[in-house]
Amino acid sequence: MKIKVFTLFSLGLSALFLASCAAFNRDPTPEPAAPVAEPVKVREPVVALVLGGGGVKGFAHVGVIKVLESQGIKPQIVVGTSAGSFVGALYASGMSAFELQRAALNMTENDIRDLTLSSKGFLIGEKLQQFVNVQVKNKPIQAFPLRYAAVATDLASGEKVVFNYGNTGQAVRASCSIPNVFLPTQIGNRQYVDGGLVSPVPVNTARDMGADVVIAVDISARPKKGVGNMGWWGLLDQSINILSQQAIKAELARADVVIQPSVQHADALNLDQRHEFLLEGERVAQGMVPQIQQAIASSRQRLAAQAVGMAKP
Repeated sequence: MKIKVFTLFSLGLSALFLASCAAFNRDPTPEPAAPVAEPVKVREPVVALVLGGGGVKGFAHVGVIKVLESQGIKPQIVVGTSAGSFVGALYASGMSAFELQRAALNMTENDIRDLTLSSKGFLIGEKLQQFVNVQVKNKPIQAFPLRYAAVATDLASGEKVVFNYGNTGQAVRASCSIPNVFLPTQIGNRQYVDGGLVSPVPVNTARDMGADVVIAVDISARPKKGVGNMGWWGLLDQSINILSQQAIKAELARADVVIQPSVQHADALNLDQRHEFLLEGERVAQGMVPQIQQAIASSRQRLAAQAVGMAKP
């Protein structure tokens, strides 16, 4: 009887020992994997090129665009007033800087001059409209590869009007219709004149379109100190310059970079100076490249910080 009890006791101990060994050798339950954080997505800054008005001085805009393109600085938004709307439309339509330069230097007065006898102006503006549409291959604004807007002034209300779709040449014509030079542009039942009356350098419009970085090109003239021997055109030019000063200052204050080619001395209607203006635009823009690159880099950092902040629980 004692032997049986001992045997049963020994078997029990063996079973207990084997069970404990099995428990000891069992693979531990794996720890759940730590969740992998999704990388924060940071968008690139939206860069806008804003081109101000100034008649033939707008050829300086072409020089600026040449420099930006050579440095790989490509805006997603182009906004222009008056001469700036003209250059901006061609650029936003897909022209390269050199194609734009060729079109600008080959343009003649006959391409845009259609004289008329009227108390409201001596140029109709139809030839300007046709010239622009030919250059952009008759594409409407909404078909451009770059977002584009032309700024004009409603003649009846004096309000700013932004054209960002529709007939490109017609929008540029409206934006370029300098009072008493061009006839007002009729679109529907409304008339439009030069956008420079309300927004000479349309930075605010670029901001409204979502620009993070605004590069503004100001070619506007400043009021002249001497007013002696000022002819009809000089008097008109002086009046517009005086009226636009406050608007220019307010808008340029919202730009990240302001490029100001020295073309204020020029005759706004003299095509003979266009090559000089183009070279001046290149010269000044080249010196502003580091500032432009810094503005884009700073905007990229701000966007990254905002993205990280929004990603935090």
